[in-house]
Amino acid sequence: MIRGALDNEDPDRLYTITSGRSRADESVFDMVTLIVSECEPVPGMQSEHIKILRMCRSPLSVVEISSYLDLPVSVVKILLCDLLDTGRITARHPHAARPGGRLPEPETLKKVLVALQNL
Repeated sequence: MIRGALDNEDPDRLYTITSGRSRADESVFDMVTLIVSECEPVPGMQSEHIKILRMCRSPLSVVEISSYLDLPVSVVKILLCDLLDTGRITARHPHAARPGGRLPEPETLKKVLVALQNL
């Protein structure tokens, strides 16, 4: 089995970042929830919170934030809950297709796929 970067992560560091918490409210964020900063960082904030606020001036998904911070998604969700609880970020869930809404024709989707593959 190939060991990833997380296997080399110091568990003490992750414990410190999350203040010992191991779970976030799973109903608030999923992997594609878009996060947007509502304020600028203030002195005295945790460094990870500062990074999140700066990178989320434009919408970013939870999984993108996790990748940029090089932290597990579960840890990022805990940090995001902190920021959401204090009103420093907003979470926007992507809209699902509406029932009865028209989807693109399969032929159109095939043309788009071919065009993307040719890039």
